[in-house]
Amino acid sequence: MTLSFNNRPTNRLKKYFAIVLTILLLLISMPMIAVMTLTQADTVSTAGSVYDAASYPGDYYAWGNCTWWVFIERSQMGEPIPNGWGNAATWAIRAAADGYLVDHNPSYGAIMQTSSVDGGLGHVAFVESVNSDGSWTISEMNVKGLDVVDERTMSAAEAMNYDFIHTQL
Repeated sequence: MTLSFNNRPTNRLKKYFAIVLTILLLLISMPMIAVMTLTQADTVSTAGSVYDAASYPGDYYAWGNCTWWVFIERSQMGEPIPNGWGNAATWAIRAAADGYLVDHNPSYGAIMQTSSVDGGLGHVAFVESVNSDGSWTISEMNVKGLDVVDERTMSAAEAMNYDFIHTQL
């Protein structure tokens, strides 16, 4: 038996190696693409702030959720809130216990709160403005998706369905 060095890989073998190499390159590059996508988050502007998906000093609420967003908004307006209020469902009760005014009247900078959504976890939003007809505009996070900020306007008649947390008395 003699060995021949003239045997070169067949076209079929070349195609196999090309496919395997392509798959390996894709598997290696996918995590890098994901990290680049996560670190290049969009900047969202709302009426009172700029959000760039970065961490916020002192905010220990769950990242990307409504509570996290409201903590940022209140801090940026110079009226921070405590980190220990828990899920949004408990905010009005804990705010009242901490000496905050809680009522059914929206005002700029107030925190709109409800316990009746999200499987009992509740929801909070930041009141961006109140209009002359009594309607109000909120900015909120995690209604349209985790870490997604949106705004909506609520009618004056809806105020009775929500608690509004104002400044500390």
